[in-house]
Amino acid sequence: MSSEILKKEIILKALSEDIGTGDITTMSIVSNQKKIKGSFIAKEAGILCGFEIVESVFQTIDKGIIFCPSVKEGASVEAGNIFATIEGPASGILTGERVALNFLQRLSGISTKTASLVDIVQGTKAKITDTRKTTPGLRILEKYAVKVGGGVNHRFNLSDGVLIKDNHILAAGGITRAIAAVRKNIPHTLKIEVEVENLEQIEEALNAGADIIMLDNMDLQMMRKAVRLIDGRALVEASGNMGDKDILSVAETGVDFISVGALTHTVKALDISLKLT
Repeated sequence: MSSEILKKEIILKALSEDIGTGDITTMSIVSNQKKIKGSFIAKEAGILCGFEIVESVFQTIDKGIIFCPSVKEGASVEAGNIFATIEGPASGILTGERVALNFLQRLSGISTKTASLVDIVQGTKAKITDTRKTTPGLRILEKYAVKVGGGVNHRFNLSDGVLIKDNHILAAGGITRAIAAVRKNIPHTLKIEVEVENLEQIEEALNAGADIIMLDNMDLQMMRKAVRLIDGRALVEASGNMGDKDILSVAETGVDFISVGALTHTVKALDISLKLT
């Protein structure tokens, strides 16, 4: 399924959930002929994300609605900034307002959080990456928001890459056996990532041919030892409650990636409002 079809399905489901059999309030108050204008206002500073989705929400309801941003996707705004206008049939704008704002606020919140962490690790080689800890059904949008904020995407789904975690290792009977089993079933172009908890597991993963080593819940001292041990033989990813840790200190250990589940699973939506005139 293409990303455009998937986005359309997400929007249709969101509208169906919110509208139900009809917007009783709007249908009772507003005539189909009435036209209105409005402005989107940032009520706090942040990075904007989701313009295409907002436009699609309103266009799905009424092709006569015109959404016009005055800044580019990914732009930084301050509290009080007007960054887009809207005009068209009042009934359609009022009916689509909440769904459009829900998408815009959540995606902008993800981009804002991502950008703040990217800024912190500036000057190091570490890149901020997301995880699969996304809102069910919204992964394609949330991972897009991470990229808008300057982060990079980890795998999108289970078929997108190999990540051998602790339970896989347990089920396989060890890291070496797990990697060997995977090698028999994947093309040579696919990388293998292995989650490790100590230096002994790192040695085993490297000897078995792992391409990426994920350091799970290690303290800073252990991370530094791990990076020295790996010594460029594999890419290194730091993981495990990174949203609660000193990201700069983690980056300065020399890791290549820092995966932060909090980018999507506990993000604060950016406060945005739509004021009609």
